[in-house]
Amino acid sequence: MSATESSEQVQGALTRTDRRSDREVVVTRIFDAPARLVFQAWTTPELLMRWWTPKSFGITFISCEADVRPGGTYRFVMGHPSFDQPMAFVGRYLEVDPPRRLVWTNEENEEGSVTTVTFEEKDGRTYLTLSDVYATKAALDEAMVQGGIGAFPEQFEALDGLLQTLH
Repeated sequence: MSATESSEQVQGALTRTDRRSDREVVVTRIFDAPARLVFQAWTTPELLMRWWTPKSFGITFISCEADVRPGGTYRFVMGHPSFDQPMAFVGRYLEVDPPRRLVWTNEENEEGSVTTVTFEEKDGRTYLTLSDVYATKAALDEAMVQGGIGAFPEQFEALDGLLQTLH
C-alpha cells in the first residue's frame, strides 16, 4: 500500500484503505449482514478465531480471550512456523457500544495504536469503518512495512464468509 492511499477489490467486495495522516489509517468495507451480526463476529472469541488471521500469512490462532466491556482486556495468541515462540497481541477495550462502536488499545509495544471500529447499518447491510491511530508517524510507517494493514481485504473476505453462516 502506498503512503497515501490504496484500495483492493476482492471477489466483488471493496475494502478501501486510506492513510489519512502521518499517524492514521482508515479502512472501510460494506458487509451484507446486519450490524448486530458483524459486531458479534468482532466480539465473540470463537468467531474472531474463524476470520481474524489472514491465511496467506501462515498465522494460526492459538487462543483468544476477550472481555469485551469498557476496561476489559483482550489477549490473542498466534503462532507462525518461522517463529520459535507464539506472538501475543494484548490491549484494553476503551468503548463498547453494541452494535455501533468498539474502541481498543493495541499494547504490544509502547507505540501501539488505538483502534476504533464503527458499524453503521443501512437496509440490512453494515458499513464498517476502522480507524487506527498510531503514537507516531514512524510507528504507522513500520506497521505498513510489516504488512498487517494490507491484510484487511483478506481478513474481511473471511469475515464475509463467516457472516453468511450466521444469518
